[in-house]
Amino acid sequence: MASTFRTTDGLLDALADRSFERPPALVANAHVTGLGVARALARADVPVIAVDRSPDGVAPPSEAVHLAGRVAYPLEDPEGFEADLAAVVDAVGRDVVAFGCMDEWAQAFAAADVDGLRRPFSGPGPMDRVLDKESLYATAEEFGVPYPETYRLSETDPARAADELGFPLVVKPARKREFEEAIGTNVVEVDDEAELEAVVSAAREADVRVMAQKRVDVARGRDHSVGSYVPPGDDDALALVANPAVRYPLSFGTSTLVETAERPALRDRALGILEACGYHGISEAEFVYDADREEFLLLDVNTRPWKWIGLPVAAGLNLPLAAYASATDAEYEPGPTTDARWVYLRDYLELLATAEGFDDRFDRETWRRLLSGAFEDRGDLTTGVYRPSDPDPAAKLLATAFSDREYYCAC
Repeated sequence: MASTFRTTDGLLDALADRSFERPPALVANAHVTGLGVARALARADVPVIAVDRSPDGVAPPSEAVHLAGRVAYPLEDPEGFEADLAAVVDAVGRDVVAFGCMDEWAQAFAAADVDGLRRPFSGPGPMDRVLDKESLYATAEEFGVPYPETYRLSETDPARAADELGFPLVVKPARKREFEEAIGTNVVEVDDEAELEAVVSAAREADVRVMAQKRVDVARGRDHSVGSYVPPGDDDALALVANPAVRYPLSFGTSTLVETAERPALRDRALGILEACGYHGISEAEFVYDADREEFLLLDVNTRPWKWIGLPVAAGLNLPLAAYASATDAEYEPGPTTDARWVYLRDYLELLATAEGFDDRFDRETWRRLLSGAFEDRGDLTTGVYRPSDPDPAAKLLATAFSDREYYCAC
């Protein structure tokens, strides 16, 4: 267990004092997603080094993380990040395998010119074709994959786009994280021309391309995602379709309760888009159900692990381990997939306490298994942070919840 989150120099000193019998995984950032990746890799005793820009994350105290520490944040200091990354590889004394758990970390790993950095995912070109929504939607249109009605505001006058779409409409960036850093969120719903002009002006000032998109009448609870690992070459992809049945907040929040699902058409659409973009690696393709059009629409594709990465692991597809094996001499053979559920208890309990009309999806036996820790002995239920066998991440999350200090990332 990483008993402390170290400074950059402290991390380098600690790495130089360690020896690794196999390439360690370098996981960034060190939050809920990074914790899920670390726990997945720990199933095969893969050593994990967690890095981040702050000590806030819940991953470092996990039994699955060997060392943790600070590196430069790539959106603020890309040259510093690359230098820190090179220093980490040098201190390890052998190759490391990169896992970027947010877009900016994944892109920084892809672009880094560092000897000894193994990347189990595509380089910047294919990654950009997926992450840039202008490019993604163009590919979707080419292959007949439905997506929300969208106008590129680099090509279309905002007033004309508003006339076509009507208010309220949604403004979203071609590149999510740059917009989020500049505006404070990755999607803005606007109700009139003045709000639209303000958001577009702020985006232009930050040099971020944006699009106007029809506000989809989303059927709550019917979203689906395809989580996959596409290997390089001709090997078959590993893919799982899941339904984020409950979000927090309920209508447009992050995934809180996710269940496996059978939607082979969505699986084929997601893998087809990835193939067309030339991308290999871990990804999550997000689809929403448009009640007006009565069909699933492609919303986004994340070229990285995501918050509920533990669900495919519980269901029999250890995507992080498959990715690690592709970059090393390790072996991974997936077993049969089974039905499973994933829950982020912090937000689920908040819904039960505060959301009017929200009904508990768990029966008494499920709660007994959760509270006793018996759920860890079976693969049909898993959690985002809370695990009695690995209690320190949940303890840290609780401490953060009752602190005045803002927790900068819940992902």
